[in-house]
Amino acid sequence: MLKSKTFVKKTRAGGVLKIVREHYLRDDIWCGSEVCMECKDEAPVLQEDACIESSLCSYPHYLIPDTNVVLHQIDILEDPLIRNVIILQTVLQEVRHRSAPVHKRIKDAIHEKDKHFYTFTNEHHRETFVERVQGESANDRNDRAIRVAVKWYTDHLAKVTNGDTMKVVLLTNDWANKEKAEQHGLLVYRCEEYVKSLIGNPELVDRLALTSDDQNEITGGKLMFPEHLPLSRIQTGIKNGLFLQGTFHANRDNYLEGTVFMHREGEEVTEVLLQGFQNLNRAVHQDIVAVELFPTERWVAPSSVVLQDEGPHDEDVEEDEIKENVESVSQSSVLKPTGRVVGIIKRNWRPFCGMLSQSQIKEATRHLFTPADRRIPRIRIETRQAATLVGQRIMVAIDGWPKNSRYPNGHFVKNLGTAGDKETETEVLLLEHDVPHQPFSQAVLCFLPKMPWTITEEDLKVRADLRHLCVCSVDPPGCTDIDDALHCWQLENGNLEVGVHIADVSHFIRPGNALDQEAANRGTTVYLCGKRIDMVPELLSSNLCSLRSNVERLAFSCIWEMNHNAEIINTRFTKSIINSKASLTYAEAQMRIDDTTMNDDITKSLRGLNKLAKILKFRRTEKGALTLSSPEVRFHIDSETHDPIDLQTKELMETNSMVEEFMLLANISVAQKIYEEFSECALLRKHPSPPPSNYDILIKAAQSRDLVIHTDSAKALADSLNNATVESFPYFNTLIRILATRCMMQAVYFCSGMDSDFHHYGLASPIYTHFTSPIRRYSDIIVHRLLAVAINADSTYPDLMDKHKQSAMCNNLNYRHKMAQYAQRASVAFHTQLFFKNKGIVNEEGYILFVRKNAIIILIPKFGLEGAVFFENKDKPSPHLCFDSEGPTLTVEEHTFHMFDKVKITVSLDSSNIQHQRIRMALIEPVISGVSVPVPESEPEAKKPKLDR
Repeated sequence: MLKSKTFVKKTRAGGVLKIVREHYLRDDIWCGSEVCMECKDEAPVLQEDACIESSLCSYPHYLIPDTNVVLHQIDILEDPLIRNVIILQTVLQEVRHRSAPVHKRIKDAIHEKDKHFYTFTNEHHRETFVERVQGESANDRNDRAIRVAVKWYTDHLAKVTNGDTMKVVLLTNDWANKEKAEQHGLLVYRCEEYVKSLIGNPELVDRLALTSDDQNEITGGKLMFPEHLPLSRIQTGIKNGLFLQGTFHANRDNYLEGTVFMHREGEEVTEVLLQGFQNLNRAVHQDIVAVELFPTERWVAPSSVVLQDEGPHDEDVEEDEIKENVESVSQSSVLKPTGRVVGIIKRNWRPFCGMLSQSQIKEATRHLFTPADRRIPRIRIETRQAATLVGQRIMVAIDGWPKNSRYPNGHFVKNLGTAGDKETETEVLLLEHDVPHQPFSQAVLCFLPKMPWTITEEDLKVRADLRHLCVCSVDPPGCTDIDDALHCWQLENGNLEVGVHIADVSHFIRPGNALDQEAANRGTTVYLCGKRIDMVPELLSSNLCSLRSNVERLAFSCIWEMNHNAEIINTRFTKSIINSKASLTYAEAQMRIDDTTMNDDITKSLRGLNKLAKILKFRRTEKGALTLSSPEVRFHIDSETHDPIDLQTKELMETNSMVEEFMLLANISVAQKIYEEFSECALLRKHPSPPPSNYDILIKAAQSRDLVIHTDSAKALADSLNNATVESFPYFNTLIRILATRCMMQAVYFCSGMDSDFHHYGLASPIYTHFTSPIRRYSDIIVHRLLAVAINADSTYPDLMDKHKQSAMCNNLNYRHKMAQYAQRASVAFHTQLFFKNKGIVNEEGYILFVRKNAIIILIPKFGLEGAVFFENKDKPSPHLCFDSEGPTLTVEEHTFHMFDKVKITVSLDSSNIQHQRIRMALIEPVISGVSVPVPESEPEAKKPKLDR
């Protein structure tokens, strides 16, 4: 049966388009139940023996949840106990439109065979399809469609089982929907009453998400926050310029402060400072919020204090007390636009990892959960298993934040394991940073090439055969995903041929299949201490796409003809076949270059590359490319216990720079080529210039040593950093460069047709992209595909030429890249804790990197470790403190601390609080008592970009 629907749509050009949509209705859509002999289903999903023991339903039954139950009680539906569930097409479509993450989770549950979830396409069944009637809302129509489908199932199963074998239960939390279902004689329960009726599974009750009615009943009491404005008023206010829209970023070091970054570019106000309990108004980190800007006389400066929410607060805590605390630390000459949150446009809540703080009240069921991420507020949950969960890492989801509650309300999701256990902590940091880390599915693995794999005659016909070249790779020790190799040899005309050869991953990963989709979602390989989360399966990352020595591999080559002054005569790109002659570490390559007795072809090639690289680097820095410093830590891991036994900062050699220069040059050359060919859809990478205010702390730090830092251009900054030396302080230049990295913006991917500013500030390059690491970056795979089309080595496809889809993909890649960096830093922080746990107390020298009103932030170069020493202690009398924001300096009693002062400290692991084990720093010279906590590695005060190869 065919039904059609006609409607008109206004086009972008202002015209009116008539659209006719056809809707097919069928009689042969099966119910999916084993008990039914009428439907000719050869592989029914719903079991006949479908006994979930319930005091409400003592008979076999199937469950049909409505849309809100799926959206808000997905943790319940994912539990192994819940099975034989019918997911209606109406519900699935609504969930897809309202929440992509929940849609993915319910789809995963449907595909899990043991769950026996069945999708019933009620929208195409002749007897269950309902049309929207005049005056009926879309939501009411969908509720009616769900009730009609439940009615059909009830009658259908009664008919095929003679009325007494199998029932159908509708789960809803909508009172109106429940009442109408009961009027039609349907079996219907609220989700909470059904879950509480399940026999022998009381812990499932903990996973119930609270409804708005439940939350109001729990909190009660007086109002603590202003009412959020309705979305209609917010949208009107934004349109009229009354409100601003942006993403809220909580301050990790001050729970009473946050910043809202505006979405629109080109606006005079790009970020707004929020201070105070009520001005934050229940915004949670990464929420999209509406902000009302205060008049300029109410603008304030960012806080210079480290203020953490260390303990539970009274529900009736006085706002005046909190406001006074904020204002007392905000006096400064640098004022920021300030405002307040008037409404939430979109919540960005997800399950959070952390630990339970058990209530001191005996027999209490309500407790506070402390998230691992200090930007997230504590969450109140209700659980009957608190004694079991104490000392465990758990996951909790936020259900809502009523205006009369100091904390948001939530529910228990999952127990991850014992706190401090290495596997548990690794799982936590991966979940906390949203790193996809599940094993690759069979659907993904089936697109891998069959083994044994060999290069075919067809490959030889369409590729340049470069197996004769003296190609070699230079990588860190232990590297198995070798995605780049180099060669250099002299041509007959006296010039040099230099080649960068990159693993041809795009040959194995074809557009649109499950392998490609998984790589696109993961976005990047994540490197943790002693563990790697691959973007692509190991068969590719460590075998077929790894340019190991003495094996033939497919590559994508960028080859230049250069003169001896490293000037490019011409450039060509080609798909190729190579056979690397050596896989060297940086140290091994350096040894060959330095050993005058070695003159084989590989060594000659390395020397030629190194000589050219020095010229390239000099020329690049002359243009204004920045050389910034950021200490990186390498752990030596015990082979049996996998505990870190030694810790040191990485030392860079000439060969590090040699590889870096040619990777940068290849990326620039490829960027120019793909932009020439595809000006609207080239995937590029830019590094925005920092706003002048970012440099305030750098300029003040230099002034404290009577030095001047010029920041009006990258070239001026680079020259200033080169000249920033203090004769009696050799480490000063390194410190000032570390500080300069904190002023930088984050480099990002973008689509050329969606932006006009292509410049890469740090590299002083007008155009740039990523081409050289396709094993570990999905951006490089897309760039390979664009380049292959540009040189007629492969065919295009629609998504590759769609700038809007390219832009959306860039947003995901930027997010995944950022989360991977944070996860890596969190892994370093955890392994640093393990190191000091084994070492005990260590005395070291450090330098003051930042001065705050109540603390100093110290860097220990030997370990690349940062931490804070506080001078206020709640349990003891605090010393007299005097903070000067212009210095900045902090005087404690009679000693004044300046930025970059050298101090002696003790470093140890403070295990007194199992919830938050911390690296403890305490001063030896000068001796001043203090309590310390670390500045977290998972997101430092400012970005720490590496050279962007």
